Amino acid sequence: MIRWGITANSHDAAIAVFVDKEIKFAAHSERSSGVKNDKHLNQKLINQALEFGFPDTVHWYETQWLKRLRQLTSGQYKLALTKPSPVTTMSEFGIDACDSMLLMDDYRENQTMFHNHRHHASHAAAGFYTSPFRDAAILVIDSIGEFETLTIWHGKDKKMRKLFSQSYPHSVGLWYSAMTQRIGLKPNEEEYILMGWAAVGDPEKYKQKIFDDFFEPFDGTPNIRFKQNLHRGCLWWAPELNTIQDYADIAASTQAVYEMVFDYLVMKTKEIVGDENIVIMGGCALNCVANGLAYKYFDNVWIMPNPGDAGSALGCVLDWNREFVPFTTPYLGYEIKGSYPVNATLQELSTVGMVGVANGRAEYGPRALGNRSLLADPRGQEMKDLVNTVKRRQEFRPFAPVIMAEHVHDYFDMPAGCNHSPYMQFIGTCKRPDLYPAITHLDGTSRVQTVTREQHPGLYELLERWYAQTGCPMLLNTSLNIKGEPMVDDEDDAERWTRQYNVKVLTRDDT
Repeated sequence: MIRWGITANSHDAAIAVFVDKEIKFAAHSERSSGVKNDKHLNQKLINQALEFGFPDTVHWYETQWLKRLRQLTSGQYKLALTKPSPVTTMSEFGIDACDSMLLMDDYRENQTMFHNHRHHASHAAAGFYTSPFRDAAILVIDSIGEFETLTIWHGKDKKMRKLFSQSYPHSVGLWYSAMTQRIGLKPNEEEYILMGWAAVGDPEKYKQKIFDDFFEPFDGTPNIRFKQNLHRGCLWWAPELNTIQDYADIAASTQAVYEMVFDYLVMKTKEIVGDENIVIMGGCALNCVANGLAYKYFDNVWIMPNPGDAGSALGCVLDWNREFVPFTTPYLGYEIKGSYPVNATLQELSTVGMVGVANGRAEYGPRALGNRSLLADPRGQEMKDLVNTVKRRQEFRPFAPVIMAEHVHDYFDMPAGCNHSPYMQFIGTCKRPDLYPAITHLDGTSRVQTVTREQHPGLYELLERWYAQTGCPMLLNTSLNIKGEPMVDDEDDAERWTRQYNVKVLTRDDT
């Protein structure tokens, strides 16, 4: 049985392919189209998915009639009336499908059955059924699905039971996106820049004002209620902003308020569900600065490496199967074959200090984890400046370290209870920022990626040999892209990067 899970038509389109309940392929549309945050499917991606066989069923990450109803009731008439249906979208790529929610009078033999799923159920399933837990609290926080913006679930054995739901227009995710827009960044795309910018500002300057102007007081329940509908932003919110520092202070204060809200929600999730394990999903789970707070209340935390909407391409299929699928690797996309370029990478790092690597299967998720990465020596401030120049990023933006797992506590103070961070989901405080300025943020923190030999033999060997050569057990690791572009995906992308940006990109070890 071949099942496809799909997210598309809103943002960050993606496809996941299951064969007999095993994940065979999962990839972002933007990687094959070259369009950042591409909301559309494309033929190249469809063809990659078809290499595993024609789908018997197709699963969509949200329920379209409910979403259209919300759009109509909120005045988004154009979106509700013009956005193509999922079945229509599939037919554009030669997938003849029949919507299981409709009358099947026209159903034809060999027609693919099409299933719609609830948005938050897809998020929750993507997290719970890939987690190592069989009993866990599940917290989903995002901007908006159909109507839901915040849900709390209890996952036990193979069942998920929803215990709390909050609906539009009250949305933590919409508020964070609105604040992203308020400081001149692009909502639904550059929230991570606000998170990084927060380290430059004063978190207390606007913290109380932001809470008082936007939030209703907490009432002892998980309800997070807002004084305004923030779907169209908050450009009207106008404290006196005269300097870049004022904008940085808003970013810092926004992040501080988010952490306060997140802490409260995790605490309430603990009260409602109990348990010692928590799964956190939704776009807000990408806020790695806040994620560590979950360890205050839970012994074990799982965040599937692609917790946003693109990850729900997995989730909608898992919501149907209701079977656990161990998430053993995030490397599920297009494959560049050949051995990991350990020797050639070491040579470039030793002579140039920076090199691109595009090898193996592409990461499924927003973060480069070694297979589509720009790697560099973390020991000099000048390297941070050089990499920022290559990537055309703001100078305050942080870079992450990738480190052998057994050394992480020697170099970083991680959140209590967090022993591993293989997907860059948690923040640690660097113990020697003077030695490793290129991977240390302005507030002394680092978004840490840990690696074991079992997780990634090639990357681990690279780090092991780099450590033996330099005494440094880590490298700077950032995504192999520049601002406004998706990550390198295939061999042609790698060659283009080498030519266009004058940075060697290695695809295999030919030494």
